[in-house]
Amino acid sequence: MTKVTVENRLYEVAPETKLYELAGIAYPGEEKKYVLSRQDGRLKELFHPVGEKDTSVEFITVAEEIGMRTYERSVVFLMMKAFRDVIGAGGASKVYVDYAVNNGLFCRIIGSEVTDEVLSKVTARMKELAEEDIPFVKEIVKCREAIRFFEEEGMTEKAKIMSYRRSSWVNMYTLVDYKDYFYAYLVPSTGYLKVFAMEKYESGFLLFMPKPKASQETNCLMEQRKLWETMENTAVWSEHLGLSSIGDLNERVVVGGANDLILLQEAIMEKTIGNIAETIYRSGKRVVLIAGPSSSGKTTFSHRLSIQLNALGLNLKPIACDNYFRNRDDYPLDENGKLDFESIKCVDTEQLSKDLKALLAGETIRVPSYDFVNGERLYKGDTMTVGKNDIIMIEGIHCLNDELTASMDNDIKFRIYIAALTTLNIDEHNYISTSDARLLRRIVRDARTRGYSAKNTIERWPSVRRGEAENIEPYMENADVMVNSALIYELSALKPYAEPLLFGVPRDSKAYEEAKRLLKFLDYILAIPSETVPTNSLVREFIGGGCFGE
Repeated sequence: MTKVTVENRLYEVAPETKLYELAGIAYPGEEKKYVLSRQDGRLKELFHPVGEKDTSVEFITVAEEIGMRTYERSVVFLMMKAFRDVIGAGGASKVYVDYAVNNGLFCRIIGSEVTDEVLSKVTARMKELAEEDIPFVKEIVKCREAIRFFEEEGMTEKAKIMSYRRSSWVNMYTLVDYKDYFYAYLVPSTGYLKVFAMEKYESGFLLFMPKPKASQETNCLMEQRKLWETMENTAVWSEHLGLSSIGDLNERVVVGGANDLILLQEAIMEKTIGNIAETIYRSGKRVVLIAGPSSSGKTTFSHRLSIQLNALGLNLKPIACDNYFRNRDDYPLDENGKLDFESIKCVDTEQLSKDLKALLAGETIRVPSYDFVNGERLYKGDTMTVGKNDIIMIEGIHCLNDELTASMDNDIKFRIYIAALTTLNIDEHNYISTSDARLLRRIVRDARTRGYSAKNTIERWPSVRRGEAENIEPYMENADVMVNSALIYELSALKPYAEPLLFGVPRDSKAYEEAKRLLKFLDYILAIPSETVPTNSLVREFIGGGCFGE
């Protein structure tokens, strides 16, 4: 018998006991809310046996991000099987999972109209399969066999990316008569997948998952119209270039077309920024507010916008929102009784509004600075005055929250939201999370400019994401314009910098799981030399060598 510890409780089970069976012993009647496990700190799918060695097991729910990813991946697999059953052979090859938006996954059916009738039939079939509690069967096959299979099934993007694998073998999953490949873990069987929903949306449909904190409730539509339009425009542009997947990007690198692609992408980014400058100029607005999540490229964007405005005869006068922080003793506390550094109440919005009004009235103000070591706002004699051709620019996480500039009329404010919204996918059924792309950016920049290890950055990332969810994302639809700072080639440029840092994450650290996942993801991407990246590119903010400092 094997001794297994679960939440400080000791169980003795046969070595061949599956981990999902152990979950049933430890949590009778609730075992199917656990979708993945950690055995002695290592992630394990639940169909694995506990083994003969005494061990410790932790079970994972959708409340944890790795658990939600596992559930989401499994639901997509279930959906593909259902589409195959409803539409017929080749049905799954017509369904594309494009990106996350509006609280769900935006999907399309290539060559077919999405109707409520089709979605209803697919949903019903998914529920039937879930009730039958059918296992996902995992097998190891030769990579060339997988490529041939996907080519025959019409899943060309999967076949294409398989051709860039270093390994000769690949893990395939089967659900009854449907085979597919996903890039990480699945739940043991369809019986775990009872909570999901589908809804027609624009030219496709949205697939909704459970709420992380209420796993028996399904997420519902949270309209993010501007965000969807921004991502959809990027996706259409990518398709026009023939670059919808990592496989497409790799092909371009192999044939030596990366340089032309970089020049084209940078030209489009420059045109985008120039158009925004023209819009600001024509609007006559005097205050530009820029917000965006971590590693969205706000610094480089601001510099390039300043240059475009200069070309129109306008000057940007930057004001650092951080300089208006209150003294640390006046910071609010969070629900755990700790200082809430991300709260807008840390900012002296009254003084900021007062100074902005004075500047717009032609007065001179004293410009504060902030001592982050001692947590005090200081005045060192710096002043500012703005002329008729000057535009005030404020950058910060709260800039789209009207509370920051509540005393100012909206007709003088121009609000910009910038984020890295990649629509380049791994293949037809596996999208790339926009937060993954930003995390890679931050890992590279933190190591270069702050001396942080990848371990440090990964461990801080959940806190960063929570702050974004609370203070940035609820207000992004307030923006007058959204800027997608994701560059279609950037993952290839980041790879040579990110990989060594990720390999340096210790196996015994909490960040190792995430580092391993990111390394596996990067393994599918071919690198490009940094010399081909222009010095004014947004990517330079992260890899270095840019013309704007850092």
